[in-house]
Amino acid sequence: MSTSRPGRDPGTLGAAKVAPSVLSADFGNLSEAVGEVASVADWLHVDVMDGHFVPNLTIGPPVVASLRRHSGLFFDCHLMMTEPGRYLEAFADAGADSLTVHVEVGDTESLLSRIRRLGMRAGLAANPDTPFSAIDGFLDQVDLVLCMTVFPGFGGQEFMGEVMDKVMDVRAAIEARGLACDLEVDGGIDEQTVRRAARAGANVFVAGSAVFGRSAPWEAVEAIRRSALEAR
Repeated sequence: MSTSRPGRDPGTLGAAKVAPSVLSADFGNLSEAVGEVASVADWLHVDVMDGHFVPNLTIGPPVVASLRRHSGLFFDCHLMMTEPGRYLEAFADAGADSLTVHVEVGDTESLLSRIRRLGMRAGLAANPDTPFSAIDGFLDQVDLVLCMTVFPGFGGQEFMGEVMDKVMDVRAAIEARGLACDLEVDGGIDEQTVRRAARAGANVFVAGSAVFGRSAPWEAVEAIRRSALEAR
């Protein structure tokens, strides 16, 4: 159910995509950091944290709007918020292409419907300890499922391999039902861990520290994509 706005193509459904996470970029020079990966990134992953759902505060619609003036990348915005419904319109106006909300906050069906009506792709995220059953009933309403491979809140955490069982369950359901849905993982993704995620069925790989923590982040993006393709 691709509903993205014209001009910012999310790419081929199911294809391997790398989405550098701005959470690990230099916030003092954010547009330049994004520019360093613009030619090789498939999406840009924007981490939005409210200090309530997760114990950290990051960026909001004004920063997304500022980035949009400098980038034509597909903006994949992950709302780690207790009340995401209050901000959907603001993110749409700021230039977001996709909004992902957490199943744990509730009101899921309404939130997904509102996101689609605003002309954006709708995503649903699940924390590492949230079972597949919590998202199973919404798979036909989303364009993206995000399985967190760390507990959200901070970058640089270690990849949680035990989440791969859930990733495999999601992939199996997508294939069995013929759903038009990308499967994303976020947390501890690098050239090594991306192989496990790709083999489990993920096709969108969020990478923060493994990209922006390198002296040549553009090379890191290409290396992660290459590893994912070799593992699939």
